[in-house]
Amino acid sequence: MKNLFLLAIAIGFSIHSFSQTKPLLIATIKTPNALCAVCKTRIEAYVKRYDGVLEVTVNYRKGETKVKYLTDRTDIEQIKTAIANCGYDADDVPAAEDIYNRLPKSCKKFEDGGGHPKPKVPPPPAQ
Repeated sequence: MKNLFLLAIAIGFSIHSFSQTKPLLIATIKTPNALCAVCKTRIEAYVKRYDGVLEVTVNYRKGETKVKYLTDRTDIEQIKTAIANCGYDADDVPAAEDIYNRLPKSCKKFEDGGGHPKPKVPPPPAQ
């Protein structure tokens, strides 16, 4: 009887702990001027410091950043602002100009004398 009682208590605690799920979201943010491994490292290190951010993955080949975060601790606008505060455009939030100016030349936009030109798409072959 005692074992049955302890088993019932253990099941009750396990059901209770499973019912408390935290609101988790995964967002994709366009970061068009993050185009190298240095940019990736800088954004991931800066955004991971924020409370509620669980995971940050920058895909600099696609120009996007995926962020997994808890909605009860932060929101998408704070994350976009954090990316902008480390010198990169984030969707509709432009990069902080003073921090962008301090980025290495290789991490700046091509228009600003940076090292990442936009790839030229060759015209389709004539038929």
